[in-house]
Formats: sequence, C-alpha cells, structure tokens
Amino acid sequence: MFDLSLFFKAIFLGIIEGLTEFIPVSSTAHLIIFSQILNFNNIRNNVFEIAIQIGGISAIAVIYYQKFNEVFLKFYQKKNQSFIDNISLAFIPAIIIGFLCHDYIKKFLFSNITISISLILGGIIIILVEKFHKKFSINEIDAIKKPTAFVIGLFQCLAMIPGVSRSGATIIGAMICGINRKVATEFSFFLAVPTIGSACAYDVYKNFDKLSFNDIELIAVGIFSSFLSSLLVIKWLIKFVSHNNFNIFGYYRIIAGLLILVFFA
Repeated sequence: MFDLSLFFKAIFLGIIEGLTEFIPVSSTAHLIIFSQILNFNNIRNNVFEIAIQIGGISAIAVIYYQKFNEVFLKFYQKKNQSFIDNISLAFIPAIIIGFLCHDYIKKFLFSNITISISLILGGIIIILVEKFHKKFSINEIDAIKKPTAFVIGLFQCLAMIPGVSRSGATIIGAMICGINRKVATEFSFFLAVPTIGSACAYDVYKNFDKLSFNDIELIAVGIFSSFLSSLLVIKWLIKFVSHNNFNIFGYYRIIAGLLILVFFA
C-alpha cells in the first residue's frame, strides 16, 4: 500500500534538490541530510537522491530550449561545433572517473563527515577565489577554448565527493580559468545535462533490480517537484550572478558544514 507520508517527503526532497542543484552548496549533501531528518531511507544506495536530479536537467532543457535547438539543428556551424566540442571535452573526465570510481564513492564517501568537511573547505575556497581572483578575460560562452573546457571538466570531477557541489566545482573552476561569473554559471548549466543525465542513468541501471514499483513512483514525484523548483532557481541565479559574487554561498557552506559536523557526524 502506498504511504502518503512518503509521497509528501518525496515532494519536499525534490524541492530541496531543485533549490540546491545549481547553486554552489551541494544538492547531494542537502538531500542526504534532509533524508536523514525525514527518516526517508526506503530507497537504498541513495538512488532517489541521485535520480531526481533528472528534474534539474529537464528544467535546463526547457529554459535553454532555443540554444539546444540551434546547436542540434545547425550543428555544422563552426560556433555550434565549438560548443559541442567544449561540452564533450568537459564531460569526458567525469564519465571516465565516474565509471572507474562509482562503487568506491558510493561505499566509502557518502558519509556525514565527508559532507561536512567538503562543505566547509568548499566554502573557504569560494571566499578565497572571490577575494583574490578579480580578472576575467572570457565574457562569452563561445570564447571558451577547448583546453579551458577540459580543465573545467577536471574541476567537475571533484564534485563526485559528496558535499563538494558539481555547480560549485565547475563555476569556481571556470572563474579560476578567467571566465566571468555569468558565463561560468551558464557553462555549468549546459555541462550538467550530459553529466547528471549519464550519472542518473548509470546509477539507476546499477540498482534497478533493487527498486520496487513504489520506489519508481517516489522517484517520479521527486523528479517532478525538482523540475518545478529548478525552473525558479535557474532564472533567479542568472540574474543574481550578473550583479553579485558568490561569497554568500561560501559563508552558507561553512555554517552548514559546521552544523552537520556538530549534529549529524
């Protein structure tokens, strides 16, 4: 029999996923901690927390529909070929390391200690980068060079550690490479589509035999609520980064990491 309380918990966690996926605070960390608070542990191996990220990339596909449409319909144009090459190069490190280290990461790194330390260190790094790195020479997404895209992909691999934040690693990595905040954020959005999509598909594939019909229902509910909240966050974040730095997220990460260390570790 379907548990209505689980249904509402799945909705809530989907909202949390959408609110935190694209800002540099680690959606995975928030989902793991809130799942513990809500005693939502029905779906093993954190499959729910990973699978509902599909809602986020679906929101990107909707908001940037014209961009994706142009890229795929006019892929032969030099500008679009460059875009595809850059996303592919940035994606390659994650798919290789993710495939090789998936089981190790799930077994040993999904802990509250790892999350809290990652949040704190990541927060410190964000504040330091904002303080000392002021020069941005790349102000358009089409101006990103292939080597730079690959380096951003290497930064993204750090996000396989729970608490690091995929968006945080890619945005800060891009800023270190000289890309301004808005372009870095949008590149992170586009890179999320193949990265999160493949990670979700692979994780569901690895654990499909452990999922029940009720599990799939809960995942579907989480995906839908994640999609709706992601729509709001993506639009807001682009406006935010056009006029603000990321310091507020750095301080938030440090506070959240300390709270997790005290109450959940």
